[in-house]
Amino acid sequence: MEPGESSAQLLQAREGLQKLPCAKVELFQLRHFLTLELCQNLIALIEKDRRPSTIADSNGDGYFRTSETCDLDASEPAVQDLEHLLKDLNGIDPSYGEPVQGQRYDVGQEFKAHTDYFTPGGVDHEKFCNIAGQRTWTFMVYLNDVEAGGATRFKVVGKTFRPEIAKLVCWNNRRPDGSVNPATLHHGMKVRKGTKYVITKWYREKPWG
Repeated sequence: MEPGESSAQLLQAREGLQKLPCAKVELFQLRHFLTLELCQNLIALIEKDRRPSTIADSNGDGYFRTSETCDLDASEPAVQDLEHLLKDLNGIDPSYGEPVQGQRYDVGQEFKAHTDYFTPGGVDHEKFCNIAGQRTWTFMVYLNDVEAGGATRFKVVGKTFRPEIAKLVCWNNRRPDGSVNPATLHHGMKVRKGTKYVITKWYREKPWG
């Protein structure tokens, strides 16, 4: 296996990991991926540096992504612990990963239906894939329970993941032939009560930076 790759077989070797029974997408969940202490430490880092979220290719909808975001400092012990846990799970060389990103969703905030890959032929593709290539895998972890709302809905395959502290959700953004997979379309739904904290780690086809 290439250093920048993972596989369904490798991921499913982890006890407790569940694969969505669907041929359209490689989509998984794993409960209790992080300790509660690590979740709390990552939330504190998000709170310290959060800023309004943006999207790579503006679509004219000012309410498309209304959360707050921060890039987590790779030198922080909590981030290093997270990176080690991800490497043990997915086998991907960390040099292929983007910086870990944290997101905070307050009541009413959401990220409307989108894909994580950069659309081939789009302005964002040329700008963001020039050096490290396309995004391959997404690994996302909920850092807290949410009182109401805040689920992640994969619309094409009809699967919804409820926020659950320390639960990891991950997916391959490509089809088996390597082309981007529109079935990974997902919606970070509005938080109805409480606050949602998430971390996201994206990997690329080539080493980052």
